[in-house]
Amino acid sequence: MRIRRKVIGALGSAALALTSFGVVTASASPAAADPCGFYETSSDAYYQHCTSDGSRVVIQVRVALAPDYERCVAPGKTWLGSADKIQGAHYVGRTC
Repeated sequence: MRIRRKVIGALGSAALALTSFGVVTASASPAAADPCGFYETSSDAYYQHCTSDGSRVVIQVRVALAPDYERCVAPGKTWLGSADKIQGAHYVGRTC
């Protein structure tokens, strides 16, 4: 009986520790699917502008084997092109 309590206690402690570190989650959050900033899927590149004030911002888009360019993006998800061609994008510090 004493061993059983120790095992159950140890399992409970381990589950609590894993949950506190975020290893065990009940469901994936929608934000995880579309993170803020630049991200890629298996085929496409996107920039997610996360804001609560409705501002539009300028981003610089890095392109493979072509000149980089700036683009004004609205809040939400913006498709930048094929993941094979787009190498990254970042906010340049100004609105548009």
